[in-house]
Amino acid sequence: MSSFVQRHIGIRQADQNTMLQSLGYTSLDDLIDAAVPQQIRCLRPLQLPDGLEEHEALKRLRNYAEQNQLWRSYIGMGYHNTHTPSVILRNLIENPSWYTSYTPYQAEISQGRLEALLVFQTMVQDLTGMELSNCSLLDEATAAAEAMTMAHRLCKRKNANRFFVSNKLHPQCIRVIQARAEPLGIEVLIGNHNTQSLDDSYFAGIVQYPDTEGNINHFDGFVSSAKENGVLVCMATDLLSLTILKPPGELGADIVIGNSQRFGVPLGFGGPHAAFLATFEQYKKHMPGRIIGVSVDSDGKRALRMALQTREQHIRRAKATSNICTAQALLANVAAMYAVWHGPEGLKSIAQQVHQHTLNLKSSLEASGFHCNASPVFDTLCVETNDQTNEIFSKAANKQINLRQYSETKLVVALDETTTSEDIQDLLQCFGAHLVPSDAQLPSAHVRESSYLDHPIFHSYRSETEMMRYLHTLAAKDLALDTAMIPLGSCTMKLNAATEMIPVTWPEFNGLHPYAPEAQFNGYTLLIDELNEWLAEITGFDAISMQPNAGSQGEYAGLLTIRAYHHANNNHNRHICLIPTSAHGTNPASAVMAGMKVVAVKCDSEGNIDMFDLQSKAEKHSDDLAALMVTYPSTHGVFEESIREVCDIIHQHGGQVYMDGANTNALVGLCRPGDIGADVCHLNLHKTFCIPHGGGGPGMGPIGVKSHRAPHLPGNPSQFSANPPVSAAPFGSPSILPISWAYIAMMGPSGLTEATKVAILSANYIATRLKGHFDVLYTGKNGLVAHECILDFRGFKKTAQLLIDDVAKRLIDFGFHAPTMSWPVRDTLMVEPTESEPLSEIDRFIDAMIAIRAEIADVENGSMPIEDSPLRHAPHTAEFVTSDNWSQKYTRKVGAFPAPFALKYWPPVRRVDNAYGDRHLACSCTDWRPEDLE
Repeated sequence: MSSFVQRHIGIRQADQNTMLQSLGYTSLDDLIDAAVPQQIRCLRPLQLPDGLEEHEALKRLRNYAEQNQLWRSYIGMGYHNTHTPSVILRNLIENPSWYTSYTPYQAEISQGRLEALLVFQTMVQDLTGMELSNCSLLDEATAAAEAMTMAHRLCKRKNANRFFVSNKLHPQCIRVIQARAEPLGIEVLIGNHNTQSLDDSYFAGIVQYPDTEGNINHFDGFVSSAKENGVLVCMATDLLSLTILKPPGELGADIVIGNSQRFGVPLGFGGPHAAFLATFEQYKKHMPGRIIGVSVDSDGKRALRMALQTREQHIRRAKATSNICTAQALLANVAAMYAVWHGPEGLKSIAQQVHQHTLNLKSSLEASGFHCNASPVFDTLCVETNDQTNEIFSKAANKQINLRQYSETKLVVALDETTTSEDIQDLLQCFGAHLVPSDAQLPSAHVRESSYLDHPIFHSYRSETEMMRYLHTLAAKDLALDTAMIPLGSCTMKLNAATEMIPVTWPEFNGLHPYAPEAQFNGYTLLIDELNEWLAEITGFDAISMQPNAGSQGEYAGLLTIRAYHHANNNHNRHICLIPTSAHGTNPASAVMAGMKVVAVKCDSEGNIDMFDLQSKAEKHSDDLAALMVTYPSTHGVFEESIREVCDIIHQHGGQVYMDGANTNALVGLCRPGDIGADVCHLNLHKTFCIPHGGGGPGMGPIGVKSHRAPHLPGNPSQFSANPPVSAAPFGSPSILPISWAYIAMMGPSGLTEATKVAILSANYIATRLKGHFDVLYTGKNGLVAHECILDFRGFKKTAQLLIDDVAKRLIDFGFHAPTMSWPVRDTLMVEPTESEPLSEIDRFIDAMIAIRAEIADVENGSMPIEDSPLRHAPHTAEFVTSDNWSQKYTRKVGAFPAPFALKYWPPVRRVDNAYGDRHLACSCTDWRPEDLE
């Protein structure tokens, strides 16, 4: 066992013995035998290589990286090289204060990342000319598909079921749109926007601005035709171009999507990158993804929060607007800070430089007899090569230059901010041309005249000292894993080790274009193939697809493979998806997106699937049964002993079993979903396999399938003959895969298994120590839980008028992020300690919960009214406890320093008023000033 295992697992052997003794077990294996049903246990140990030491893992990864070839890529398709400012690289991307934070559901301890995301929204709104933006989506193709489904929801005409797609949209976007539309019965028509007539059978259409060939088009006729017939206009765009081009909002767009990648986010062989969707405020309730809004705290001080959460899939389930769960928060923060660093003048200067290089290249090629775009261009040229294509590509290869072959006689060249005059000379030599500088100007009809990024935030941080301090100030407002344990059930906030993170910023991994020739990513091929083999061994499946770039995308991709399998067997009628009421909220939303009808299955009083109800509904829908979606261990935090029987029932009625892998941290090395009876399972690499949450993303949700489903895995997004894709890039967000590779490689089979056992130990230790103080809502065999437990607070609502928020916010005063609140059961807390936390931190959390229970008792016995208690006034800011007007019935010390073991974290705001924020929706920096939070 490598020494890394001891560094990853927080519980020392002596501490294990102490914990086991409190549980009444003499060994860890005895506990596991009692907690995990024997009928699902692995028949053999994991067949994986022994764990590597940290320096050995880095050496192996360096070897893989060196087998990738970093050519200069001018392929475009929405992906561009960029310069990541060093101050952002060091102080944000490589800073655990940023990458280990959780999704900002708890606003009071998330004001820093919320501010950065609000800046992102403001940047997108200003540049696109729209009223409202979300704070990121998974990639541009996903955003395009979300725009389509959003427009479909907005349309009130029942006969309108057509969606027009410009044939000049990026090809991967077209493919993902087609894939999303087919299960929903939406008819996609691809054509020329200049000649297409949009009658009222269309609900919307999408165009690219500038398009995939580089053309800056007039959309007057298209837009007017659409508006006349009540058809919504969607527009995919490029943020950098909008610093000099008229924004889509001034061209008649209703929904605008795109990618912020070229704002300082490395290519990463396809991701992760933060896409966006912007629209008008009147459509706010139909927008997918998250929106950051401005509200007030209990002192009336302005505070930020995630707004309009009633749109989210975990609340609306099958009626959700989207299944989006993970966004790309960390990358949105990078893009936002890139705009802050450069400001409007700096961004415009970069755009003008790129544009001038493009004009020089165009004039030079035309002077040598090549035909280029007839329309104005920004950064991309489509060049007619006639019979010189092979010769040009050969010369380009000799210079290690990638061009995009658009057709047999056309190629595309896309420039970016890293392009230099020397690069232009090299490109011209590939064409046998000479430099002829251009004095052309962008036609006035296309020139942007409106201002953008006027808020002081984009004008205040020009020196590195100022920027460094600003980034530190934001990070210091938040509570991340570098501060304290984040005991979130279902989300597995475990260690993201430094050695795992180091290779992410190596150029050989993050500098490749996702559509570079295959020979240039041999290192990635080796790494991904090896990781696929390891995940297949861990899960018991036969094939893995890395394309889904979030857990929700994995659900959707898994259900699409089930659908394709049924259709291949001529069972087009199979469309019923059974989902237990305890399932993750994304499950019903994903099923609807995959064209299935959701039928809920009851759970019994113990939180398990009601077998009678399952059998009854499987029989009722036997002819039409497509799938069952089941989470294992269950969302209630227990190992259901009937899981094999559950799978058998579904198979007997012709259905397939989809297993949600959100809780895989309780399975690795102990049992394999493929052996239990699952046909497909997605894996949250940002949970079990150590990719950090990054404030709400990035994530990866690859799927594993049995052999009969392998032919139906997602295909290459750029190839129209391949299987339908789910994401924009062939391997989703591959630049973060070295993290999971390193974790598995360093842990080895015994270390991975040990981690699972310790995760189960830690959860049961918490549940046992808190007995007598709080009820654990569900337990499995022998009164034990899996890797998480649900604490029940419902009774305190009656005995103490307690709100679950009171407990969550009071934990902040003890220096903790709250557990998962009111899910899957209202007025409960779901706790998951993970294997990475030391016993001292686990005990500190337990002691904090016991102290809070004592405060609840003070309310119950009448010694402290709930409205006057520290519970109701939590969290306590420094400003609040040092106020001259302290009038509370408890001391300042009780409020701010509730116990000697409390880790002092000062929240920047008091309790945020969610309802106020939704009633007075304000979602840009123009509605807020940073000094409001000082």
